[in-house]
Amino acid sequence: MSLNNYENMPIQRVISFNKFMEYYDELAKSEDPFMVAKAKRVLDAQAPYPELRDGFTDLSLLEKRREVIDIILEDTFSDILGNNEIKVAALPYDNFIFHSSKRFEKILADAGPDFEPKIRNQEDEFNYIMAAVVVLNFYYGFKLDFSRPYFYDIPDVNGVMHHYRILYNADFLELHPTDKAKDLKQEDIDELLENYDNIELWKEKIPPASFVAKGFVISNMFDVTAEHSISEIKSGLISNEKENGDESFMEFMQETFRSFFRLKDIKVGFVAYDTKQDQFQCVHGAGMESVILGDEEYVSCGEALCPGSYKALMQDNDFFAVTDVNKYYELSGGIAPYKNLKEAGYQSAIFAPIADNGNLLGVLEISSPNKNELNSVVATKLEDIMPFIVTAVLRSKTEEENLIDAIIQHECTSVHESVYWRFQEEAKNFIKDGLHGEQPSFKEIVFENVSPLYGQIDIKDSSMARNKAIQRDLMIQLSDVNRVLTEAWQKTKLPIYEELIFRVNNHIDDVKDVLHTNSEQAIFNFIMDEVNPVFEHLKKEDVELEKLVSGYEARIDENTHSYYDHRKNYDTSVMKINKKLASLIDKKQEDAQEMFPHYFERYKTDGIEHNMYIGDSIAGNRNFDPLYLNNLRLWQMQVMCDMENKHYSLKPELPVPLDVASLILVYNTSLSIRFRMDEKRFDVDGTYNARYEIIKKRIDKSFVKGTDERLTQTGKMVIVYSQKSDELEYLRYIKFLKSKGYFTGKVEIVELEGLQGVAGLKAIRADILYRKDQESEKTYTYDDLMEELKA
Repeated sequence: MSLNNYENMPIQRVISFNKFMEYYDELAKSEDPFMVAKAKRVLDAQAPYPELRDGFTDLSLLEKRREVIDIILEDTFSDILGNNEIKVAALPYDNFIFHSSKRFEKILADAGPDFEPKIRNQEDEFNYIMAAVVVLNFYYGFKLDFSRPYFYDIPDVNGVMHHYRILYNADFLELHPTDKAKDLKQEDIDELLENYDNIELWKEKIPPASFVAKGFVISNMFDVTAEHSISEIKSGLISNEKENGDESFMEFMQETFRSFFRLKDIKVGFVAYDTKQDQFQCVHGAGMESVILGDEEYVSCGEALCPGSYKALMQDNDFFAVTDVNKYYELSGGIAPYKNLKEAGYQSAIFAPIADNGNLLGVLEISSPNKNELNSVVATKLEDIMPFIVTAVLRSKTEEENLIDAIIQHECTSVHESVYWRFQEEAKNFIKDGLHGEQPSFKEIVFENVSPLYGQIDIKDSSMARNKAIQRDLMIQLSDVNRVLTEAWQKTKLPIYEELIFRVNNHIDDVKDVLHTNSEQAIFNFIMDEVNPVFEHLKKEDVELEKLVSGYEARIDENTHSYYDHRKNYDTSVMKINKKLASLIDKKQEDAQEMFPHYFERYKTDGIEHNMYIGDSIAGNRNFDPLYLNNLRLWQMQVMCDMENKHYSLKPELPVPLDVASLILVYNTSLSIRFRMDEKRFDVDGTYNARYEIIKKRIDKSFVKGTDERLTQTGKMVIVYSQKSDELEYLRYIKFLKSKGYFTGKVEIVELEGLQGVAGLKAIRADILYRKDQESEKTYTYDDLMEELKA
């Protein structure tokens, strides 16, 4: 059998011991008689076989000269170190091995009779360009770093894959040119380096069979299974396959962990931890399993763990090892997690907390069917890989949160943080359905038995103020139009101008006293369709008229195409009021949520409206008590008084000094709210509960019974209710807040004129005390009220 030299490669290979024997040539000249004797023995053994120096390609000579080759290599392959060193003599970048240490021979024997070692991550037949790069380095003297790690992947006797890093010693290799070799100049090398993928260019500069590699290499190998497994675990955790539900990902991770621990039968699982619910949850994805959960989707931590494992994992964030499942199953009376382990057929296990800065994210589970195979000593190995697992879980958690956010935003638009947890749950179900091949659908969100709170600070007589501003702008614009047309008529005496002046005066008379519903649009159409074309004509006819028209046009707003002075002042005033009041209630809301979570939404109209809902179903895992409703009602009154004071201090700065009026609706019947998917907002649920919405829409326009007096008044906090108990409750709040400087103490109780579909409503009207300090720094609670009443 001859050596395969790959005729189309730049380097032809010849096995030779010449460089190796040159070392013994020098050693024979030593003054040390022991060294001389050793060298002479080797040289004498080789002397009868010159082909061992000259080189050969006939592989049968390796077996024929086996005894001589063993003598030549006995110093390199020492019997003393042979059982420990992993070493072979081989051809470079080739799987052909002709001599090896006892340790390597045992490794191959354990792998099985049919196993053939192959170098991983090496291009087939050590490709042409890489061989040519070797020539550039070792013959032409161009120092190009082409080194890369090479590995053998070899299973042990139990089938667990081990990984061995190969380090080449090329001291016994000679590179000689043949008659096909070319003299290369620097510009040739530069051209090659600029065209790495141009195989024809490389063959031109360094032709096939232009060099001979004479000799062999010594390959030293090191077992890097642990380091390799850590790297593979890290790479696997970074990959996106696990998110895509690829079952091969978990198979890969199982094999990698088995190599890392060098245990064939272990099984790896993961379980996530939900902080809000204090429970373990399954990690969705193909092949993802958990012995803690078994067949359950989620289990509370107290039920899933025994006291010892609970303390280790949940409190200390430390490993928990079970060396003998049967033993601890009997001692514990068959509680979790020993029950789950026993039922799954495991006899030892390690539970490792996946934690970040003391915050538990999940648990890594490693289980074995063999007693004592997993233990606290083995668990220490996890310290090398847990940081990567934590990083991967954090990244996965962030990606999941982003995906959940995206689903919520797409399906529901923005959602208040107090109910966000419920939307997260439904989004997780949405993702889970998709992973399981089902058609995902985002189910409706309903919160039942919640208590509503409603309040508004409305700009007083806003419609009247807006109409007045529009009326003034129209009057001024029509007057300016009249002035231009009058000047044009006086100059030309054309009857058409006089007719237009007549129509302009009619419009002025129409809006002078009252602004009708259609007046603004009618005037706008008249100016756009009939006045503006005439003005364009006048600009071309007369210089003086052009100046008048240009002065008129300079006052036209680009967006409204009309005069926008008084309306702009009104809109600016409304915007400033809304901005200030919304900012204040938003800031105060942060404190209110800390007291107890509740749903909150506000709207900017001509003023600020807000809805709040509080109850057990919104609170999540917190226990609701009516005390929190009382507290929120008290908070609402304080904040609305602060908003009134904020407007009081802002009013002198407004272009239009608008007034506001405040109103609170007390509704003591719990109701349900449902998220309307089509409208992307919450609304009351059910026909009966619709009464609440009807009252909200109508009370601000209501009158005091038997009078033409509007219910809402500037300077008064109006509280609408229907039950005597509500009246007594809010009178207590007013008395308490009066002592804190919110009210003057003047209070009246009135009945409301019957509204369509609603009757029997009453209202408390309390005079607000305005302060120069704008807003209170302290928010008083229901407990403060109770303490005050006790005193």
